[in-house]
Amino acid sequence: MFTCAPALEVTGTPRQRAPYGACDAHFHIFGPYDRFPLDTARPYTPPPATIPHYLSMAQKLGLTRAVVVQASVYGTDNAVTLDAVAQFGLESARAVVVIDDRVDAQGLQAMHDAGARGVRFNAHTGNGTPLDQLGSLARRIADLGWHIQVYSRGAAMVELAPRLAALPVPVVLDHMAGAAAAEGPDGPVVQAALRLLDTGRAWVKLSGYRSSAPPWADLAPLARRYIAAAPERCLWGTDWPHTQIADPAAMLDDARLLDWLFDWAAEPARILVDNPAALYFA
Repeated sequence: MFTCAPALEVTGTPRQRAPYGACDAHFHIFGPYDRFPLDTARPYTPPPATIPHYLSMAQKLGLTRAVVVQASVYGTDNAVTLDAVAQFGLESARAVVVIDDRVDAQGLQAMHDAGARGVRFNAHTGNGTPLDQLGSLARRIADLGWHIQVYSRGAAMVELAPRLAALPVPVVLDHMAGAAAAEGPDGPVVQAALRLLDTGRAWVKLSGYRSSAPPWADLAPLARRYIAAAPERCLWGTDWPHTQIADPAAMLDDARLLDWLFDWAAEPARILVDNPAALYFA
């Protein structure tokens, strides 16, 4: 099983700190493993990535709001994610959980009260909810005001897009909508994502390093394409602790990721503050 390198112990200093109220809209918490053991069917094994470690990074960047995303290594057991929200506090944190059709109305309400605002479908690394439950779960969460978050890539994303457009809830597209930066800002995945953005009910996360490779120079045109299309529905996240990187020497510095956003966006405060406030904290 693939073993990940740990996140940097010490984060660098960004050229510019995030504005007040800035939100990291996509990251994960792992462990401590004596309280929150990993799922046996996980697709990879991450080192512990704890709340104090995360906060040391977030404080360096100036991030004060948080959206904890349930990772595939925990399957549908959301205990670690909801515990993290409780520790951060509901005034500054929300969760995106992974559930399936076994959850009842009482369970959904309990998760809502604990800060959950979305359900993630990970069609890329798996160990989550099967896509055939997409419509039924969307209907069940609609009255709660939740959204569906999807991680899919390439041709699979293009094929999935019409189903997402038909859902009765907003849709958040993970990791640049799964587009490959090498295909350019007008490739087939981007075109599918733009059609979804045109509905006014889709959002895209600009946590995009997975779309490219060092030195990531081709990420900027992709990010700017999404920002130009829907500046009011772009989100940004670190994707900390950067799973599925094996070589510690290749580990990303989150300060650099924030620098990229300031390079891409004419109004970074809109993406860091206003947009996540509207989706997660309204």
